[in-house]
Amino acid sequence: MDQSYISRTSGIKTKDKIGYLMGDFGSLCVFGLVQSVLQRYYTDILQINIVSIMTMMIIARIWDAINDPIWGRIIDGAQPKADGRYRRWIKIFAIPVAVSAVLMFIKIPGLTQGQYLAYAYVTYILFGMLYTCINIPYGSLAQVVTSSDKERSSLSVFRSVGSTFGAMPAMALMSFYAVKTIGEGDGAKRVMDYNRTITGVIAIAVLCVIAFFLCYAWNKERVESKPAPRQKGQTWKVIGTLFKSRPFVAVSLASMLFLAAQMFQTGYYSYLFDYYFQSPMFMVSQVCIYLPVAIVMLFATKLGNKFGRRDVCAYGILFASIINFILFFLHTHNVVLYLVFCLMTGIGTAFIFLLVWALAADAIDYNEVKYGLHDEATSYSFYSFMRKLGQTVAAVLINSVLLKIGYTDNVLNADNITEPVLNRMYNSSALIPAVLFLLVFILLRFVYPLGKQQIAELQTQKEKLLGERHGA
Repeated sequence: MDQSYISRTSGIKTKDKIGYLMGDFGSLCVFGLVQSVLQRYYTDILQINIVSIMTMMIIARIWDAINDPIWGRIIDGAQPKADGRYRRWIKIFAIPVAVSAVLMFIKIPGLTQGQYLAYAYVTYILFGMLYTCINIPYGSLAQVVTSSDKERSSLSVFRSVGSTFGAMPAMALMSFYAVKTIGEGDGAKRVMDYNRTITGVIAIAVLCVIAFFLCYAWNKERVESKPAPRQKGQTWKVIGTLFKSRPFVAVSLASMLFLAAQMFQTGYYSYLFDYYFQSPMFMVSQVCIYLPVAIVMLFATKLGNKFGRRDVCAYGILFASIINFILFFLHTHNVVLYLVFCLMTGIGTAFIFLLVWALAADAIDYNEVKYGLHDEATSYSFYSFMRKLGQTVAAVLINSVLLKIGYTDNVLNADNITEPVLNRMYNSSALIPAVLFLLVFILLRFVYPLGKQQIAELQTQKEKLLGERHGA
């Protein structure tokens, strides 16, 4: 085994980590608009009804089930260029992704409701397709930046930190700029302002492009990676392998449910704080949920290496589930106490938030060692699709709850703001994340098989394969 090759494909520097961080910072700048702003934009500015929003997102995911694997196969079949096999796609699609994000928030004056809905379909699906074009190669990039599982764990942490800070501009836009208060006293209400919204969206899109180009400039593909020889029926063989891989299926489902819970909290809390708490502290709730990431990132990799990434993530998410069950039974009207529980939720979810990409990389390594599967981009295309599916699950949950509590004509009418309605609004805010977090715990702890010992054995086998492939 050529140990010199192993040493050449590891040993990443701080610049590599920050460069990789910038990729998810850029992604979440625009994806954060979908998480934090788009739902409210559709209901309050375009005045699209809730059932139509749910239907659109389901149809978009059906298309993604076709589009994402196709794009994964295209990337896996493309020959490396001078600037790498995966890295170059980030440069190519940086500007198109940002432009498509802005297009979702363009309101063309004078259109009918049906025309606004058609425009929403086209721009939302276009954004999803272009986001896939950059997200799949970016996810695959971790496999070729370093051959070390510990260094990839560090990359996962930096990626998640990037996504945390990348989502903040959209949250700030929704909390402090896009939504304004009109009226006074009991007649006051918070509404979205279109001119403020589109100005903020354009600024965030520019920030996204800058981040993507920094990611491109500051990363290096160390691990040699070439397309596997094309064989008849290979696509179906790859798909079949992914579906029979227990680690890959488990981490994909866990990631989907975790993202669904996250996006439910982000999208639903803007309604909760406006109506139930009658407080403009939505942004504070998001800060409480994501603030622990900045602290946990300092020792997440070490804890993952010591106790195993799977167990650290699983028991962290179990803690978050218990916290939300307590919050459900507590049923507080005290906004400060609710925010304290948001902070404790953030502590529990911080570990999986930081390490979930390392869990996915471990599953892809498992597929390579056990099944000889070298199609990383195809693997990430399915993983990316499952995360998009989580987005749709969140949208369906949010809109189902809004329908149930009587959110009609794009506002919770004064006649509907009764104690039972507000109680249902509160109960959903705690119970839905609690159940989703519990399901994630079960998947990670009892279905995902790659604990600490299995990862150590997997790394040894992976290094042996690399040494044999590139040995003298």
